Amino acid sequence: MSETVLEVQGLITAFDTERGLIRAVDQVGFSVEKGRTLGIVGESGCGKSVTAMSIVRLLPQPAGRILGGRVMFQGRDLTKISPKELRKVRGGEIGVVFQEPMTALNPVHRIGRQLVEALRLHKKISQRKAWAEAIELLRLVRIPAPEMRMGDYPHQLSGGMRQRVVIAMALSCRPDLLIADEPTTALDVTVQAQILDLIKRLQQEMGMALILITHDLGVIAENCDDVVVMYAGRVVERAPVKELFANPLHAYTKGLLASIPRLETPPKTVLPTIPGMVATLSEFVPGCRFCQRMGRKGPTLRERPPFEQVKAGHWVEMCPVCYEGKEAGA
Repeated sequence: MSETVLEVQGLITAFDTERGLIRAVDQVGFSVEKGRTLGIVGESGCGKSVTAMSIVRLLPQPAGRILGGRVMFQGRDLTKISPKELRKVRGGEIGVVFQEPMTALNPVHRIGRQLVEALRLHKKISQRKAWAEAIELLRLVRIPAPEMRMGDYPHQLSGGMRQRVVIAMALSCRPDLLIADEPTTALDVTVQAQILDLIKRLQQEMGMALILITHDLGVIAENCDDVVVMYAGRVVERAPVKELFANPLHAYTKGLLASIPRLETPPKTVLPTIPGMVATLSEFVPGCRFCQRMGRKGPTLRERPPFEQVKAGHWVEMCPVCYEGKEAGA
């Protein structure tokens, strides 16, 4: 049996606004096992990053709060532990690669100082040993001349180099779980491939679990073992990656997959798109939110569809309109 590193159950995250408390993540659940990669995919505004930040309780304060659910990591509920315990978990047992490296790195401190600070905070080692380990970390993520780069400021590095530094920082304490929140945003295709290969290689070497958040289904297909499809703060489908691509059941998942360019597609063909946009948080209906986007009326907007398992490992939100794989009498 594989070891479950993280299990999220019924997670509810909300933000305090002028209109009251508004849910951004609505009863989300999934698990990730040691050595495996879970991909979380969906359009911008679907709650992927908020879910990730809820796991490590890095929500904007004082507006963001967790209203319900459990985040079980190595037998502990991260929503219940003290801030002191949580600081040991963050960066030590759970590493986070943030979406934008320029905001993850302090622009007024040199790279070396930031790496050394992270190491000394969690490992309680001397300045000299931390400096040597930081150089080895930069070498591990394939940054050339790491001794020289230790003295650079973030703005002196390219986007790809900055992202490698953020990865090095996240892996500094050899975590059991790495959360990579769109780690290739704003990088060109070549650098994107290098960063993803790097994360995959380091994952295999360390045997850690990985949560990879992206809006790119191509990245999901190449790098993940299991997939969670999120829409409007909810999980609408969850399955092993091969099963999801071969047999998508929810209309939203089908729409995402149909929008991918294919080799056999004739040049200048207009790709299919999903009409409309994700509703704002304050506009979410209690029922099926994809029906809301499609402009449908009726009972599907009023009552939330159940989330059920239709075959081994394959779960889907059972909206009678959006779930098109349901057989008569099933």
